[in-house]
Amino acid sequence: MTLDPIHVDTIARIAASIAGTVDDSDHDDHAARAWELLDPLRADGRIVVEPLDEPSLRAAAIDDVALADRPFDTTHGLDAGTLNPTGFKNGLLLDVAQAAMAAAPTDLELHRSRSLVATVHANDATREYGTDWQRYDEGYSRQQVLQVPEVAEFADEVTHELALYLAESSHALEHADAVEELLLLDGPLYPKRLFNWESRDPALAEATQEAAPQAIVENYVRLVEQFVERGVPIAGFVKNPTSRFIVRTLADRTPTPWTDDAALFTRLLECREQQEAGVENGPTADPAAARDESDLTFTSWFRSRGSSDEPMSADGDAMGIERRLDPEAYEVTFCYLYDPRTDVTYKIEAPYAVTRDPETRTALTTQLLSEVATERGPPEAIGKADELAKIGAGEKAAIRRKFEETFGSESRSTYDRLRWGDED
Repeated sequence: MTLDPIHVDTIARIAASIAGTVDDSDHDDHAARAWELLDPLRADGRIVVEPLDEPSLRAAAIDDVALADRPFDTTHGLDAGTLNPTGFKNGLLLDVAQAAMAAAPTDLELHRSRSLVATVHANDATREYGTDWQRYDEGYSRQQVLQVPEVAEFADEVTHELALYLAESSHALEHADAVEELLLLDGPLYPKRLFNWESRDPALAEATQEAAPQAIVENYVRLVEQFVERGVPIAGFVKNPTSRFIVRTLADRTPTPWTDDAALFTRLLECREQQEAGVENGPTADPAAARDESDLTFTSWFRSRGSSDEPMSADGDAMGIERRLDPEAYEVTFCYLYDPRTDVTYKIEAPYAVTRDPETRTALTTQLLSEVATERGPPEAIGKADELAKIGAGEKAAIRRKFEETFGSESRSTYDRLRWGDED
């Protein structure tokens, strides 16, 4: 049933009444002040965000940068897709993740390969479900079953995230040698949601000391080391940045009327048609004016040492994993990129070992600007990896049926699975 016109009109009146209480005319001033405070940003006396060079807001003409010479002729993308946690009436909870690496231009043999991880959470501590890696598909792919720590109310989250991160990090290491110019992870550089376990709940913090989370973090540490030692750049392309660390840290120094960091940087980077040239001077546009869609806008690079980036900072503990390089090399650096055609803000992350060299930093920025301009979205290799790794609704239903047949136990259905087409 759709909404009747009277309800639509009422909702519109509600919106009008809310709009009458909201005044964002001073948000540009707040954003400008927030920008100034990033040079550097401190928390408890410790520098948590600082620019790598002169902080600036920049613009690149979309038509020009799309046709620009790209520093990297071949790029690789990596992504992992999941079944999503599924409970069964026999007490087991499972998730399945598959990771794939894609190349642009296409490499069919590489695209065939998968790393498949099934995670199992069971309340019966006497049973052991885990296996070592095993090859299948004529050796192109491999699979592993991982039994996850018992974490009661967090079982869904732990089962999901360990499957996702193990598949992704293992596949990246497995095919690292295939990457000669640039590797882009679909998402953050490190397993940030796993890092957040340490501060969220005692049960989750204890789980981080288990073998599986430790091995996963070690995979990411070794991945960065391998690429740094080979002189091949590695970066994460975050399509949906959700961090609130910067706006939360700024809140006691200046008003922060934004839901998250990406909203702040969108305010800084969005340009309107009557805005005069010189985006480096910060936001000055009237939000009521039409959006200027001629340029991609982006920030200079910053180093981050707070919140979920703290474990990989020079004074962090990397969750107990030994680091073989200078600890500073692993620190997260980032920049934000805004595409006015889609009104979407992306975050790019790379280890400091990659971005501390100005030429490499410029090459990485130029490559991603050109790809976003051309693709009108994430880089081509990221898009390909996403398609390869995705587990569709029909495939999810088929996998659940296979599990049910094997276990002799039905999966526990949920209304949302029925509603969103995840069930037959």
